Amino acid sequence: MDKAAKTKRVLLTGGSRGIGKAIKNLLEKEGWQVSAPSRAEMNLSDCGSIKNWLAAHNGFDALVNCAGINNLADIAAMDEHKISEMLQVNLVASMLLIQGVVPYMKQQKWGRIVNFSSIWAGFSKTARIMYSAAKSGVDGLTRGAAVELAPDNILVNAVAPGFINTEMTSQNNTPEQIREIAAGLPLKRLAEPEEIAELVSFLISDKNTFMTGQILYADGGFSCI
Repeated sequence: MDKAAKTKRVLLTGGSRGIGKAIKNLLEKEGWQVSAPSRAEMNLSDCGSIKNWLAAHNGFDALVNCAGINNLADIAAMDEHKISEMLQVNLVASMLLIQGVVPYMKQQKWGRIVNFSSIWAGFSKTARIMYSAAKSGVDGLTRGAAVELAPDNILVNAVAPGFINTEMTSQNNTPEQIREIAAGLPLKRLAEPEEIAELVSFLISDKNTFMTGQILYADGGFSCI
C-alpha cells in the first residue's frame, strides 16, 4: 500500500488462523486497517448473517475472501447438507461479500479483491469432489467479477494455494502423508502461511495496476508435474 495515501481498509475473512492470520498480521504491519470479523460476528454459513454485517459496516478498499472449509467426503458420503455447506462457505459467501463491498469501491474508482481458490480446483483426488466443485466456482466468480468490475478500476484475482503448513493440512493428512507430499513437490517442502500472505499483499496494493482475472497457483511446482 502507498504509505503516502490515506489509510486503506480491508475486509478479511478467515483471519483467526492459518493463512488468514498471516495475512492479517502482514497487512496490519503494512498499515492497512483490517476488519476480520469472527464467526460469532459474521457467520459465513448464514446469508442473513453476512448481509446484516455488511449493512453495519461499509467503506472497504479491499476484500480478501480467505475463509474456507474442506470437509472430506466421497460420492457415497455426500448429502444435501454437506453439499450446501461446502458451496455456501466457499463460494456463495464470497459472492455476497463482493456484492456488499463493490458499491463503495465503484464510488472511489479503486478496489482490490482477492478470492481463495485451491489447487483442487484444477486437480482433484478421492473425497475432494465437493471441495473441487466449490473452488472451481471460485475461479469462475473471479473471472466474471474481474470483467464486470474492470471499468471501475476494481481488480479481482484469486490465489490457489497448494500444500501449506496449516491446521487444515494437518487435519486432512497424517504426518507420514505430509512428509510424502513434501518429498513429491519440486521444492521439497510445504509453504508457510506467511509466503501466501506476501502474494495477497501485492495483489491488493497500489503496486498491482494491471493484473486482474487471474488464478495464481502458489503450489511449490505441484501443478507442473
